[in-house]
Amino acid sequence: MEEVRQKSWMSRNWGWLLGGGCLLSIVIVVLVIGGAIWGVTKAVTESVPHTYAFEKAIQNEAVKAALGEPIETGLVGSNTKYNYNNGETNVDMTIPLNGSINNGFIYLIGTKVNDEWTYSKLYVDVNNSNEDINLLEDVIEIEGESDL
Repeated sequence: MEEVRQKSWMSRNWGWLLGGGCLLSIVIVVLVIGGAIWGVTKAVTESVPHTYAFEKAIQNEAVKAALGEPIETGLVGSNTKYNYNNGETNVDMTIPLNGSINNGFIYLIGTKVNDEWTYSKLYVDVNNSNEDINLLEDVIEIEGESDL
């Protein structure tokens, strides 16, 4: 009588093992990229310039009238740039705003030297309108925490 040897588990299931390994690799890459994007987004949205600009916008009566309440921020703008050089931080930021009536963007340009932020531009551009609302009326600089 001839003895028949059964194939090993690995030779019977090599396709499942290969597919599962590829799927696991893809999931890990997606999680790492997603975590990096989330971390950068959180750092930018919690930065002093972002917080200051958003607070100025939601307290401004002209912005409330143009966009409607409640006013919320969208995802971090694609035009956000931070540059650190010789103890000076420069920021050029776009923050999307969504209101109940209309949408718009906050445009901000600022410089931080010795933990003090100075803003050269800070205004809201309302969509479908030629209206730009200046948020720099009286206050040009604030002291901020050491942030980004």
